[in-house]
Amino acid sequence: MTRPLQTGGAQTIDQVIQQLDEVIAWSISEKSRLGYFAALYRRVTVQVKEGISKGQFQDGPRMERLDVIFANRYLTALDAYLNGKPCSKSWLVAFRAAEQKQQIILQHLLLGMNAHINLDLGIAAAETCPGDQIESLHDDFMAINTILASLVDEVESEINELSPWINLLDHISPKASDAIVNFSMQKARDFAWDFALKLAPADASGQHAEISVKDIEMDLLGQIVAKPPGFLLRFGLWVIRLRESSDIVRNIQMLNRKAVVVPFNHPDKPSQSAAV
Repeated sequence: MTRPLQTGGAQTIDQVIQQLDEVIAWSISEKSRLGYFAALYRRVTVQVKEGISKGQFQDGPRMERLDVIFANRYLTALDAYLNGKPCSKSWLVAFRAAEQKQQIILQHLLLGMNAHINLDLGIAAAETCPGDQIESLHDDFMAINTILASLVDEVESEINELSPWINLLDHISPKASDAIVNFSMQKARDFAWDFALKLAPADASGQHAEISVKDIEMDLLGQIVAKPPGFLLRFGLWVIRLRESSDIVRNIQMLNRKAVVVPFNHPDKPSQSAAV
């Protein structure tokens, strides 16, 4: 794999989008599956930018800081991986899977979401609002997670088009998507917030310890996403892959379609914000 570009160190949300565009363009030129998550994530970032510009968050400048810190976690990890340097275990399992043919598109997206939501989001929140400031972030934190959830639904049609037999998962198991990774957006949202609450009041050594443990846990979860247990599920994924588009460039371009902004109501109360 050639060294394509430098990513990380973004200072504004526009710089984040620019870097994501560069990652997507490189992935298309290199026919790399790394472009799958980058395309999805660009849609998330555009949606957040739109929400900030429309005043849909309690604190727009703070939300941009969170978004940039959050995005840099991914962009820096990607840069490290492409440069042969260490990155988090959670991202490593996702990046390595992108070099393989065994996983279906949905698995690649879930691997990125596992690393970025289950690990990175809580870290970014605690860095944005350390100490007792973290509680003030709750509603905006849940609002950005609502965006994440809405965009997962938004790309469903693209995934169905690229992977016509993806619905076979529902016949294999009523909760086959969760069976792949024991993953749900609701759980990811709650876990990310709980993780932020643990990190925010901790000192540097305490944060390092918490992050190390979480990274190991998400690495194990990522390995299950990439290579799920159970013959029936693995066979089902193999059958789905037979009909799935193997045209990496087309797949990235499909996932990189111009995002349609999904309206959302800012949660007024914590109890209301907890549900998608």
